[in-house]
Amino acid sequence: MIVYIALLRGINVGGKNVIKMAELKKVFEAIGLSDVKTYIQSGNVLFKSNQGEEFLRGKIEHQIEAVFGFPVTVILRTSAELEQLVSNCPFSEEELAEAEASTEAESQYVALLTHVPLQEKIALLDAYRGENDQYRIIGRDVFLLFNHSIRNSKLATNLYKLGVSATVRNWKTLNKLTTLVKAMD
Repeated sequence: MIVYIALLRGINVGGKNVIKMAELKKVFEAIGLSDVKTYIQSGNVLFKSNQGEEFLRGKIEHQIEAVFGFPVTVILRTSAELEQLVSNCPFSEEELAEAEASTEAESQYVALLTHVPLQEKIALLDAYRGENDQYRIIGRDVFLLFNHSIRNSKLATNLYKLGVSATVRNWKTLNKLTTLVKAMD
């Protein structure tokens, strides 16, 4: 069986689209997914399945909307994809150290996309790249580095211009998910 990580977009943010993790776990189990585990309230679900990504994504999104009454975008990665993402950070040690030194908040994030964005859409992001906000795209992952904060970043607020559904997680969360995935393999 393949270990998957489902990353739900826009739940439990500012009191909107509230889903309790125990209820979310039941939804995943009800559609036949096994070894379901959740991690923190932002909608990270680990599970096992032999089904393909596109089929699973549609099935999970449909079931969440049926049970909770609102649509939720689900981004899926396999355990191998997540481990590769974490081990292939494109920023240098110097860039990471500089960003960490200049902010009290998290500086490193990844926007996980459902599909690889078109090249002409990627070019639209270049207008928002600066010395304080950097990005690198590898496949369907956008690695983000903020020297001040993600909160006021024009780059972060313009990720939608890629024209692909996305959800963002900080680097610590992705590393923790990788650790949890390894325990499931």
